Amino acid sequence: MTEPDPSTAADKDATGHGETDRRRPALAIDRVSHSYGARRALDDVSFTVAPGSFTALLGLNGAGKSTLFSLVTRLFGVQAGHIGIFGYDIGRDPGEALRRMGVVFQPRTLDLDLSVTQNLQYHAALHGIGGRDARARAGELLSRIGLADRPDIKVRDLSGGQMRRLEIARALLHRPRLLLLDEPTVGLDVKARADILGHVRRMVTGQGIGVLWATHLLDEIFPSDHLVVLHQGRILAQGEVSRIVAEAKADNLNSAFMQLTAAGTATGSPVS
Repeated sequence: MTEPDPSTAADKDATGHGETDRRRPALAIDRVSHSYGARRALDDVSFTVAPGSFTALLGLNGAGKSTLFSLVTRLFGVQAGHIGIFGYDIGRDPGEALRRMGVVFQPRTLDLDLSVTQNLQYHAALHGIGGRDARARAGELLSRIGLADRPDIKVRDLSGGQMRRLEIARALLHRPRLLLLDEPTVGLDVKARADILGHVRRMVTGQGIGVLWATHLLDEIFPSDHLVVLHQGRILAQGEVSRIVAEAKADNLNSAFMQLTAAGTATGSPVS
C-alpha cells in the first residue's frame, strides 16, 4: 500500500486534512489475518469504509470484531495483511493514519473522578491541542451532544447514555475523518441507543465522517447501510443491506443473517 503525497495547505479543509483524504477509502482492510496461538481470530478479512458513509460490522459475540478494532487502533500489531486509513498504512505511517481516526471502545474508558470538561481537556492535551483551542472545541462538542449544561459534573454522576455521548465527543476532539465504534450501545436503554445512533448518523450526513459501527444488534442497521457480516473471523457477505437480503432470498436481515451464519458454521468457510 503506497503512501499518499502530503496535502498542500491550500488543500486542507476545516478538519486540517487534505482534499486527498476525500478521494481515498476512509478505512481499507486488506487480507488481514490474526491468530492467538493456534486459534485464528481473523482469516483473510478485506473490506473498505468510504468517506461520508455508515458501515455496519455485524457479528455475534466472538466473531472477531474487537480483535479487528484492536488491530486498526494498533493495540495489536498486524500479523498478516495491511490496514490503511485514508491511504496511510498504520504500520509504516501510524502518526498520519491515527490522527485521522477517532475511536469509541466497548469498555468505558472515561475517568469517573474527573469532570466532563476535564476528561475532554485531558484527551485534547494528549493530541497536542492547546488550552484555548481545547476549551473551544470542548464547548462546541458538548453543545452538539446535549451536555453543555453539565461541564463541571463528575463523570460518575452521568447516565450510561450521557457517558457514551461524552466518549463520542472525546473521540471527535481532534477532528478525525473516520470514527470507529465498537458495540457503543451495549447496556443502554432503548432511548439512549436511539439517541446515540441518530447522533452518529447525523455526523455522517452533515459532516462527511466515515463510520464503522460494530454491533450484534440487527435493529441498529438500516436497509441502505453498507454491511459487513463477520462470523468466526471470516467475512460471509458484504454490500448494501438490501442487496444481501435479496441475494439470500430472505424476507429481512434477521433471516438473511441466520442463513449466512448457519451456512458459514457448517462449511467453515465464507459464503458469498
